[in-house]
Amino acid sequence: MEAASTPRITCGYLDTYVGKNVMVVGKVLQLRGEEAVIDADGNITVHLNRDSHIMVNSGVQVIGKVNPDLSIKAFSSLDLGTGIDYNLANTVVEVAHQHKSIFQYEQ
Repeated sequence: MEAASTPRITCGYLDTYVGKNVMVVGKVLQLRGEEAVIDADGNITVHLNRDSHIMVNSGVQVIGKVNPDLSIKAFSSLDLGTGIDYNLANTVVEVAHQHKSIFQYEQ
């Protein structure tokens, strides 16, 4: 199995990771069929899979691939409930990007 990295990102990093797998934590703002809009320091459209069971106003962790239109095709999603510290989640993203050698596998 080939080593792969799934970096944590927020909306501001989407254009850097087009075509790559990422992990995003955000708040579900809208659900529209098999699409969701989440707030991860900016709005991101997520194309959900059939196994997604998330709710509006809950936190969600999405692992997926960034599309050229800067949406994300979800491979998996996890409803985190309420009470999520989004400032902390965003800080983790910033620290991970400041110290990529610790948090990401570079090919």
